[in-house]
Amino acid sequence: MDDLTRLPAGLPVPEDDGAADHLTGMRLPHLQLPETGGKLVALDQLGPGRTVLYVYPLTGRPDRELPNGWDSIPGARGCTPEACGFRDHHEELRTAGAAAVFGVSSQDSPYQREVVERLRLPFALLSDPALTLAGVLGLPTFTADGRTFYRRLTLIVRDGVIEHVFHPVFPPDQHAAQVLDWLRAHSG
Repeated sequence: MDDLTRLPAGLPVPEDDGAADHLTGMRLPHLQLPETGGKLVALDQLGPGRTVLYVYPLTGRPDRELPNGWDSIPGARGCTPEACGFRDHHEELRTAGAAAVFGVSSQDSPYQREVVERLRLPFALLSDPALTLAGVLGLPTFTADGRTFYRRLTLIVRDGVIEHVFHPVFPPDQHAAQVLDWLRAHSG
């Protein structure tokens, strides 16, 4: 398997199809998702201030193959570099006003726990294997190898309301810096 921390050349760029346009201004639902530390996180009770929720399809692991055709699906590849970006910018994101950062995917908690440990992430990943959040908020998804995955997007949540949406996200390895720039531009 190739190096999951680097994006291969020539990946297809996702286009903005408007699938996330309805999200700005929506209140997060009462939904509890398990996090990699073993607790449940209530999305409607994230606390005051801004929370960064970056939603992603699937973090690859060195011991497992990616779904067939993964690199040909616009926006699918790049979850590991994206997570590493949020890891590397975590303190700056906090300083710029993010009270918390969470990653969200449909992978189960044990799978994600391995990812947090392997990548040394300073934040928790939330697990939503039933794609409940997608159903409640109408988050965009795609299908590969007979499975449904989240499409990559990031929600900036302020006091329980979606303040800003990044969609589509590309390239994912530079996305944390984009979020950081947005937070700095909208501080206060």
